[in-house]
Amino acid sequence: MKPLIPVIALAASVAGAVATADEFRDEDVARWQAQFDEVAAEGRSLWTSADLGTNGVVCAQCHPNAANTHPETYPKFQKQLGKVVHLWQMINWCITNPLEGQALAADSPEMTAIQAYVYKERTGVPLAPGKH
Repeated sequence: MKPLIPVIALAASVAGAVATADEFRDEDVARWQAQFDEVAAEGRSLWTSADLGTNGVVCAQCHPNAANTHPETYPKFQKQLGKVVHLWQMINWCITNPLEGQALAADSPEMTAIQAYVYKERTGVPLAPGKH
């Protein structure tokens, strides 16, 4: 039987050289942040646009700068829907009711952009799922 010491030493040296999943290069982080900021800017455009509805109402009329949306509290019970929902479901309720528009698919680029904008406006606020 061969000694295991060289094999263990080799495994340890290889393991030490492998980057972990949460180690990113500064260039990557900057590129990802720029992409997020671009998507959030598109969300702000949608938030202030009458294109989401049919009656001229915009999200910003009730929620300027995404105020009082509290994305950090979702999922939570939402009385308008009568159940616990995610933020995107409440956004769709607002689009289909006050704005009288068509609901967006949960994974649509528009819904992603709107949520990115809402979350960006609340940057730094601690998570508090279920809070009212």
